[in-house]
Amino acid sequence: MNKRNMLKGLLGLTLAMGAGMAHAAYPERPITMIVPWGAGGGTDATARMIATLLEKELDNPVNVVNRTGGNGVVGHMAIAKAKPDGYTLGMLTVEIATMKHLGLTTITPADYTPLALMNEDPAGVTVSATSEYKDMKSLMEAIKANPGKLKASGTGQGGIWHIAIAGLVNKAGLPPNSVPFVPSNGSAPAMLELVAGGIDIVPTSLPEARSMIDAGKAKPLAIMSKERSPMYPDVPTLKETTGNEWTVGVWRGIAGPKGLPDDVTAKLEAALKKVNESKEFRDFMSKRGFGVAYANSKDYGEYMAKSTADFGEVLKAIGMAK
Repeated sequence: MNKRNMLKGLLGLTLAMGAGMAHAAYPERPITMIVPWGAGGGTDATARMIATLLEKELDNPVNVVNRTGGNGVVGHMAIAKAKPDGYTLGMLTVEIATMKHLGLTTITPADYTPLALMNEDPAGVTVSATSEYKDMKSLMEAIKANPGKLKASGTGQGGIWHIAIAGLVNKAGLPPNSVPFVPSNGSAPAMLELVAGGIDIVPTSLPEARSMIDAGKAKPLAIMSKERSPMYPDVPTLKETTGNEWTVGVWRGIAGPKGLPDDVTAKLEAALKKVNESKEFRDFMSKRGFGVAYANSKDYGEYMAKSTADFGEVLKAIGMAK
């Protein structure tokens, strides 16, 4: 090797080492975390707590920005379209698994680099405290015997709680419209309507039904999860009561745009795992009645893919898939 080639080689090695050192220094500047929903809500509060704890783990500012609009489409799109350098992350919510099916956008969970699942609240099956149905088995027998008689509510048409009840009856081998769904502006007004006798079932998460349950005005018959809820350990799972293996719920996780560098992904994944396991995060979630869940990058990606497939099947069955 002549002197000139040797100098070129040394220069190339120096540049490569410099680039590697610069990249290894991630993060070198503030990170933006996009939240697709408004300030003050549960998703926003959860994201801000995660951002605060993530700052400590990364020793770097993490700034939360709310990008609302289009039923969550605007914010989810902003996360997907960001530069994949690790400086724009976002909180994905369960709606990303339904948006394409509903014709709202072309993006799907495949358009992101999943980092960590942080929260999951399975759907429950809640009825009025005065309901004649004392367990899930008797409720399912009534639905089968009188299709169309019992009504449910808890969200808008095609929303997560509509999918929850439609998927439940579909998995039981019954027409998914056996329980007519009355649209509402959320679980809170639906629970009021349940207590008033206007509807028969609210398939919302137990944390959202908590105030009425604890007040003795409503009773949960089952939870659409593989395991019982720590909040209500006496409430059985669907499988325990009826053999139905349908599971569904709301979830929140952190992701970046598709194509994040592997080392950046690994660093963020490790930091988020520590955040998830921290006492501060778990105490925060517990006080608000939110469930803590965790899945790493690979498992979270698979989890979202399964949610997307399951929800698409139900939305197609109820005639809402585009």
